[in-house]
Amino acid sequence: MKKKQLIFGFLGLLFSFGCEEKDTTFLITENSIGPLLSTTPIDDLETIYAQDSIVKDTLRLNIGTKNKKIKIFEKGGKHLLTLSPNLDSVPTVENIRIFDPRYKTEKGIGLNSRFGEIQQNYNFKKVVTTLNSIVVFPKASNFYFTIDRKELPSNLQYTNKDIEAVQIPNDAKLKYLMLGWE
Repeated sequence: MKKKQLIFGFLGLLFSFGCEEKDTTFLITENSIGPLLSTTPIDDLETIYAQDSIVKDTLRLNIGTKNKKIKIFEKGGKHLLTLSPNLDSVPTVENIRIFDPRYKTEKGIGLNSRFGEIQQNYNFKKVVTTLNSIVVFPKASNFYFTIDRKELPSNLQYTNKDIEAVQIPNDAKLKYLMLGWE
């Protein structure tokens, strides 16, 4: 009988180690960022970020319009995220700009990542050239990366031509990490 108890005790101990929950506080997935889901109503932000500070824009262009941006800060004052709500009848988050480098994708990419790391982990759907930056959109993904043109070789910083992924240096730093839900 003692032998069975030892075996079951050992199996229970192994099972408890194998089922350890992963901390998702700063995990970016296709449908979530930390505790925030793509389906979360804006009205639930106060509950989700009860331990943090929420700052809403007070500028309203028309009477009855919703806040333009919602900023989330840690209690210590560190800027975590800026959220842009959609204008649906039950507003949810449409776009998120990530400010805290602790947030990382499931593949380990965050604000401190370099373009080479992104290129190793994702295939690109498109690269968009803007006046001051390059925006990289991975295939089948809701997030996108912005790289400042200052990170490009000097002959490409001021060109009017479209920039391709192969022209972006591997050591180029990210300027923005964004997540967009429709």
